[in-house]
Amino acid sequence: LFPSPSSGRLRVERQSEDSVTLSWSSGRHRLCVWRFPFRLEILCEDEVMVTFNSKDKTLMHDSIGADLCLHGFSHVYGLPEHADGLQLRDTRDGDPYRLYNLDVFAYDLYSRLGLYGSVPLLVAHKADRTLGVFWLNASETFVNVHYSPSDHQRVEPQTDVHWLSESGVIDCMVLLGPGPQQLFTQYGQLTGYQALPPLFALGYHQCRWNYDDEADVKAVDAGFDRHDIPYDVIWLDIEHTDGKRYFTWDSALFPEPAGLQRHLEKKKRKLVVITDPHIKVDPDWSLCREARDGGHLVKNREGHIYKGSCWPGESYYLDFSSPDTRAWYSRCFGLDKYKGSTPSLFVWNDMNEPSVFDGPEQTMPKDAVHCGGWEHRELHNLYGFYQHMATAEGLITRSGGSERPFVLSRSFFAGSQRLGAVWTGDNVASWEYLSISIPMLLSLSVTGIAFCGADVGGFVQDPEPELLVRWYQAAALQPFFRGHSAKWTKRREPWLFGEKVTAAIRTVIQERYCLLPYWYTLFHLAHTSGLPPLRPLWVEFPGEQSTFTVDNQYMIGGALLARPVTDPHVQEVKVLLPGSGEVWYDVHSTKAHKGGQTLSLPVSLDTVPVFQRGGSVVCRSTGSGSCTAEQQQLPLSITVALNSLVITMFI
Repeated sequence: LFPSPSSGRLRVERQSEDSVTLSWSSGRHRLCVWRFPFRLEILCEDEVMVTFNSKDKTLMHDSIGADLCLHGFSHVYGLPEHADGLQLRDTRDGDPYRLYNLDVFAYDLYSRLGLYGSVPLLVAHKADRTLGVFWLNASETFVNVHYSPSDHQRVEPQTDVHWLSESGVIDCMVLLGPGPQQLFTQYGQLTGYQALPPLFALGYHQCRWNYDDEADVKAVDAGFDRHDIPYDVIWLDIEHTDGKRYFTWDSALFPEPAGLQRHLEKKKRKLVVITDPHIKVDPDWSLCREARDGGHLVKNREGHIYKGSCWPGESYYLDFSSPDTRAWYSRCFGLDKYKGSTPSLFVWNDMNEPSVFDGPEQTMPKDAVHCGGWEHRELHNLYGFYQHMATAEGLITRSGGSERPFVLSRSFFAGSQRLGAVWTGDNVASWEYLSISIPMLLSLSVTGIAFCGADVGGFVQDPEPELLVRWYQAAALQPFFRGHSAKWTKRREPWLFGEKVTAAIRTVIQERYCLLPYWYTLFHLAHTSGLPPLRPLWVEFPGEQSTFTVDNQYMIGGALLARPVTDPHVQEVKVLLPGSGEVWYDVHSTKAHKGGQTLSLPVSLDTVPVFQRGGSVVCRSTGSGSCTAEQQQLPLSITVALNSLVITMFI
């Protein structure tokens, strides 16, 4: 990891029969350890910020837990992945937040149940301090959050957090900030910074389960050119394979896969194919034999190879916890081994929670056995992370280390940001799912997963034209930008909804390409400092209480504020412009507005509110081209937004 976290020597400040107080570095922070009842206190100056203690909660056999009190905090965030608001809710009225990676089709909204990935990082924020609590445990974990406001008995508010994990050891880190940017850097030093994606990955991706054959792919590719809509990547789902055998092609549908990739590469475009973690049980298939004979498969509790059901039917599951298995899997992406692949082929890891159709909660049994005798319960939430790691390493090795990989994964854990991108899974074509996608992506962003997105238009069901346009407008202002849909939905290439809708989507995607120089700069910053491109308002305005609960608008970097339209048939939306000393410019009209107010802004189907912050500079391309390779060749322009001080000087 770069840079490595610095370490410092603890020194004893004072000691008594009941406690010992330790300090480090500048001495501003101290750790007080109390003997009975046992508790730990972290202080800044003389103010207690965090208390760890045990409140005598009953634990199950092998389970571990801890209580934390966050003094002075009344807003906490993080713990993805849940289809819920940005700020974590008080759990006294229902279930705790669950961290357990599962394949959840068309998931419930405003639920604390776990989804496809887990990041056990909780971020607490108040006007003068941001801190994080990182609970490093990959087993099933529950988190209860209790808010207590200040009252006549309590001088300041506090938030009590209870962690409970099924197994493992207590490995908990407190990140002291003191600000959001310092916190993101500290967390990145622990788990890794966001991988810098290749530029094409920041363009638009067109996906469907499934494009039928080579002719269909070429027709869709030509359709983008015919309608003057830029895009960079077209995707193939499971039907492109020979009977759901990954690393193969259906020769009747894709007889010349390398030729198809060369056809796309002539236009500087890429192909992405899917590779899931299960292996079709087929002793006549060489890859299945290699996995079995090489000891690369998960076992059941009796020591036999574990079998479960997934897309191919009866399947083995690769044991990605094994370094040998990961190395073997990485080699499978070599051009000599993956027949029909070329250097312009990239990868999508799906179903890697792992999904097991006939398993408990549609996943692997907890008593399945991995490398070294570890039960699956110990490392469940790491399974997809390790497949993601092996895939990314395979693409790096394929190029001899000369090219950055692109790998999308549905499942993730802390540290997945250094491997590639993630998305929010099988969402639904509804206004509610469009709306919830914003806090879901913000939650991922504040926990290190910066390259994230949601399926444009919804994976399930058919979006009405207005919803589709609004979803494109929102997603074009988010990190990962991909249209995707299930095979039983109607085709939804951008030109299939009439010229008015086509024109609106064309404009949105072209504007995304014009803004790619800015996006790429933000991803470089994420790669070197941990600061995410997509930011809740409180990250840029940490002292403003009004921003702490906003999750329908966000900052793109430090310069742009976006407020996507997420409701049908609206003619105006409310936009909070933070910062009483700020000035904000409507990027479409260039009209200036003072900060520290909420605007009621008229909108049409063609507009989405975006503002540039006074005192900032945004670099854009002067055109979009047909893909990122063409966009790179175009001249650049910069937009300089004057701050309120400069405006006052000129008046």
